[in-house]
Amino acid sequence: MEHRLSRDCAATVIPAGHGVTLPSGTTVAIAQTLGGNVTVRTEGGLFRIASEDVPAIEGFSWATEAGDPAAGASGQATSFSEDAVWAALKSCFDPEIPVNIVDLGLVYDLVAEAGPGGGKAVQVKMTLTAQGCGMGPVIAEDARKKVAALPGVESAAVHIVWDPVWSPRMISEEGRRTLGLE
Repeated sequence: MEHRLSRDCAATVIPAGHGVTLPSGTTVAIAQTLGGNVTVRTEGGLFRIASEDVPAIEGFSWATEAGDPAAGASGQATSFSEDAVWAALKSCFDPEIPVNIVDLGLVYDLVAEAGPGGGKAVQVKMTLTAQGCGMGPVIAEDARKKVAALPGVESAAVHIVWDPVWSPRMISEEGRRTLGLE
């Protein structure tokens, strides 16, 4: 189904990773609606529209489109939980792959320590499916924002690392099912 943009809209070029502005009136086709962000296809290529700009897509509704509208972990917790951090990370997606970054095997390490202000300082180490992926900083920032928004989190940092090198063997069973690899 095609939609039009009701206003100029910030977007990220996939896979290059640089920001652009899609002009008002641009026709877009929804390609993926996961993690609260929307991947759209235009005559100019593939773009990621961040959750805060999704309202610019005329006629788009989470209720009528396939996908997961979760923009982060469920806001039900009132104190810090490492499980909530993992849930927040599972709400982050590569805009080209319909599997979250945890099930893709991209998250290598998560450490939560006491921060100077009494909350938790969360450090995440993750990798990408390819070193040349321009979307890496965009995906890492999406993960950082979602973790930072959790109750009890004082600070959050997501670091992209390359050791060990990612391989498809790192995809979880759930991820394999989603991708049809089983």
